[in-house]
Amino acid sequence: MRLLAAIATGLALLGAALAPPTPTPPAPSAPAAATWGVAPSSAKGPNGRPAFTYKLDPGATLTDYVAVTNHSARPLTLNLYASDAFTTAQGGFDLLAGGQQPTDVGAWVRFTQRTLIIPSTSRLDIPFTLTVPDNATPGDHAGGIVASLAATSTDAHGNQVAVDHRVGARIYLRVTGELRPALAVEDLRVRHSGSLNPFGGGTLTATFTVRNTGNVRLTGQPSLAAAGPFGLGGRSVDAAALPEILPGGELTTTVRLSDVPPLFRLTANATVTPAAVGDQVLDPPPQGDAARMTVWALPWPQLVLLALLALVGWALIAARRRRARQIARVVAAAREEGRTEASREAERNTAGRNTPALSTASGDADATSHAVTTRHDATPPRRLGSNQ
Repeated sequence: MRLLAAIATGLALLGAALAPPTPTPPAPSAPAAATWGVAPSSAKGPNGRPAFTYKLDPGATLTDYVAVTNHSARPLTLNLYASDAFTTAQGGFDLLAGGQQPTDVGAWVRFTQRTLIIPSTSRLDIPFTLTVPDNATPGDHAGGIVASLAATSTDAHGNQVAVDHRVGARIYLRVTGELRPALAVEDLRVRHSGSLNPFGGGTLTATFTVRNTGNVRLTGQPSLAAAGPFGLGGRSVDAAALPEILPGGELTTTVRLSDVPPLFRLTANATVTPAAVGDQVLDPPPQGDAARMTVWALPWPQLVLLALLALVGWALIAARRRRARQIARVVAAAREEGRTEASREAERNTAGRNTPALSTASGDADATSHAVTTRHDATPPRRLGSNQ
């Protein structure tokens, strides 16, 4: 079998909201009913401090106490040590694994005893010294004091796993000197998601890293703004405040901006405004940082809608033109039929006028002939050579 090193945290490290020692529920693999607590203390017992908070000059030394309380019904053997803190990618406060050697404030703490055997339902107030090196850098140094319970378990593959159940209290040390509070925005990635609604905007999602480039622990206010060409359709949003970021630490955050009009090409600006943690006063106040990125935002639903409207308009115009041509053909046919009918009517009228006139003329000729004949018969014959 091979021994695997693992760390299981029995309780989140006690931070700013730490109360006086209370029973600590064990992790699932911890020995049954093993509960203990760690808190800042004095020679007479816990004094209600939420964390070990100090402000010291380089080279300074102090003595303080840590209370380790066994809330179990049986004795516990615990390992006591200090370690350095770091900011997780999600913005949490964590300490180095038990097997890692500290190089910062965790290495500056010395205990009078490292192995504690605590009777059931009892407390030990353990003194320790904190010595700041002469060459310590100004600013904030974070760590923690841990009481751990070592145990072993077997995983699903039959391997033995060393488990370190840890409970601790935070250390915040500020070394005097020049303070440089600063946060930086790095590794900006922006994505635009369009909406199927042609009358609505899309969503702009920005993911970026906020890194503490200064020497003071800080929080910050992230925000995202976006606009199209010439600043058209500008939108902005402020996200939730960031958790505490230790010097040198970083975390990844995501900000979403909704109802962003798809104006083909958008310019996104991600900014973070630093702020002091707790009741710290930073003078001058730290300046914010920003990063910019352009992203395509093609209005596909709007283009489809315009295409459909254009198609409907073309169909209506084509139908109107076909209707107009049909009406024109009907009118032309009616006119042609009217002209044909008028021509036929004219021919009929002409034929009707011409036929009675010929009959009358023939009758007049017969009458004239008869009259002439009658007149010829009525005139007496003249005698040749006779005198009247």
